[in-house]
Amino acid sequence: MTNQKLNFKNIIKKLKAHYGEPAPPKTTDPFELIILEGIAYLVDDARREKAFDLLRDTVGLRPIDILNATSEQLDQATKLGGISPQQRSTRLKECALIALNEFGGDLRTALKPPFAKAIKALKQFPGFGEPGAEKILLFTKTHPVLALDSNGLRVLLRLGFGSEKKNYSASYKSAREAIADQLGDNCDELIEAHQLLRQHGKTICKTSKPRCDQCSVSTVCNFYLGQ
Repeated sequence: MTNQKLNFKNIIKKLKAHYGEPAPPKTTDPFELIILEGIAYLVDDARREKAFDLLRDTVGLRPIDILNATSEQLDQATKLGGISPQQRSTRLKECALIALNEFGGDLRTALKPPFAKAIKALKQFPGFGEPGAEKILLFTKTHPVLALDSNGLRVLLRLGFGSEKKNYSASYKSAREAIADQLGDNCDELIEAHQLLRQHGKTICKTSKPRCDQCSVSTVCNFYLGQ
């Protein structure tokens, strides 16, 4: 049952007081965001960004740059991003080809309203479902939507926004529907919320052994109060 005391803006305010101003997105370019997502797997943010920076410095980040790069050049960057580097290099080439063939190398025009059409465009890229597509729409400030990664979703569900369902998509939808009437249309505020919820989920509200004694929002958390 949803905790009636929940106020989303107050929760974000408390998280910000605890963590400070969140870091801005690494990039706001839609294709670069796709590359940033695809260049690494199961590594921390610092390592992902290091791989991204190396690719930018050695190859470039435009679709044509990726297509013109050799496999060895791409592998040099994807090896920094964890396991299966060759597979991820191939995927980067696929993304570049889609960007050029489907969108003329300019993804920003494809992200304009209507929302459903923009989501459909982004889901053409390998590995992108609705949550990943929404994150790009938010970070590019083309649609004011609260995109959630798994960490942010876990925080909201534990607080009492929505409930855990049988699969990730259903849980995601449940949380989003529960919080919808508390969200505004300011992209900067929504990006801040995304970053803070993600940070909280990674550092304190972890999957196992959450550090509830250090949580700044435990007094309104269904998970903590129900223990």
